[in-house]
Amino acid sequence: MASKDGAIEMEGTVSEALPNAMFRVELTNGHKVLAHISGKMRKNYIRI
Repeated sequence: MASKDGAIEMEGTVSEALPNAMFRVELTNGHKVLAHISGKMRKNYIRI
């Protein structure tokens, strides 16, 4: 997996699937974020 400079990688659980490949994710530290899929995951319709 290619990494980008300044990227932060964290683990969490998808709590809600939203339109346009967006997801509401609850991180392991309790924070809730809005996340999206991109690149090959979106292009090849990889399911989450």
